[in-house]
Amino acid sequence: MPLSRYTTIGTGGLAQYLAEPTEESALLAMLSWAEERDLTIAVIGLGSNLLPADAGFAGLVLRLDGALAAIDVTDAGATVGGGAALAAVVRKVGDAGLAGFEFACAIPGTIGGAVRMNAGAYGRELKDTLVSVTICSATGSRRARVDELELTYRHSNLRPGEIVTQAELALAPGDPAAIKALVRDYQDRRSAAQPRKARTFGSVFKNPPGEQTSGQILEACGLKGYTVGGARISEKHANFIENFAEATSADVVALMIEARRRAREQFGVELEHEVQTLGEIVIPPA
Repeated sequence: MPLSRYTTIGTGGLAQYLAEPTEESALLAMLSWAEERDLTIAVIGLGSNLLPADAGFAGLVLRLDGALAAIDVTDAGATVGGGAALAAVVRKVGDAGLAGFEFACAIPGTIGGAVRMNAGAYGRELKDTLVSVTICSATGSRRARVDELELTYRHSNLRPGEIVTQAELALAPGDPAAIKALVRDYQDRRSAAQPRKARTFGSVFKNPPGEQTSGQILEACGLKGYTVGGARISEKHANFIENFAEATSADVVALMIEARRRAREQFGVELEHEVQTLGEIVIPPA
């Protein structure tokens, strides 16, 4: 199955194996099977924040579904499957009058991916609401507290082959109307600042230290609208790359290399990509 069908950017070649486990026992069996065959594991979630190689991926690609994507709301928070979409969690906890997770409406992806990169928006990060997670690997499953994950800016200590299958969130009581209003405000702000109807994988680069964001730096470098093949740097936000005309992942990588080069030459800044790559993709230093 071509990975381009499973990614928001719409690029990528064939996956050697693709499976959609719906419960932990099935996932553990798949991970054990893959380890016996020395296969690399990748979880793709909703396919955002992901750039697969045009040559495909020689390994096992997983998408969590069923019980592994369930959302169970409690009086003080929620227990959420790793495959649950962040937008669905925002809606469900908001309807229940639980506040503190509104920021996640601006993040396209799943809980599992958000834990792995400590995703955040509007001054909040996942670690602000996370209590603990269940992690599965070929050796079994384990529970980890949030303080054991070493969550920092877009980073955790989760290793390759470790998959978040469940997360426990701690939230606070709130007024459902006020929660929905805040979510609408965040969504409106995102629509005003970021491309919404284009095929992208989200932000390309992490924000470097200092006052300027990656988007501001790249805009100052004159990169808005810069095109390679079927890919272009967004006219709306310079830290987004759009697939506007059957782009390849190679087109996207070429844009990333050019963006890093200009940021280094014009501002002395070494940009670090936020997007996760899958397969044989090399993004050399600027």
